Parts: sequence; C-alpha cells; structure tokens
Amino acid sequence: MTDRRPSWTFLTNHGHVLLAVAEDPDSRVADIAARVGISTRATLGILRDLEDDGYVTRTRRGRGTHYEVQPHRPFRHPRHAHRDVDDLIAVFAPR
Repeated sequence: MTDRRPSWTFLTNHGHVLLAVAEDPDSRVADIAARVGISTRATLGILRDLEDDGYVTRTRRGRGTHYEVQPHRPFRHPRHAHRDVDDLIAVFAPR
C-alpha cells in the first residue's frame, strides 16, 4: 500500500466550500479558496450557487463578509435528499 493520494475526492468543491464556511463564517473568499485549493473566482461562483439555492446567507460586516450555513437544507442528489447538510457538517466541521 502506498501513501499516494488518488486524483479524485469524495466531496465536490461545493462541499468543501460549504464546510469551510461552516468552520469559519468570517473567512475571506481568498482564504476559503486557498483552503479548498481552487481559484478565488471559482470560490465566488460556488458561494453564489450556495447562496442562490439557500444553503448559505451572506451579510456585510464593515469591510468584511459573514457567511452563515442555513440549517436543515437537504442534499441535492435525489438518493440523499432525505438527509440534511447538517449531517455532513457534523462529521467534517463539528462545532
């Protein structure tokens, strides 16, 4: 067995951004991007998707932005729509 990591992941970038917001709601977009390993532009697009679909809300605080994950939002895939993203956050970003 090697320690080499595969080129694929179990979570999408949307999932990673959601978890980053759950872990630190006051993170700057550039910090979220660096944490996930994607561009700032891609991160902004994902945050917009999450906000448009009601998974995240955004509030301006001075010069910064506060993001908040909305509880009890279902997974989007029909097979898992009976589960909430709260379950994902509880495993990967417990408070």
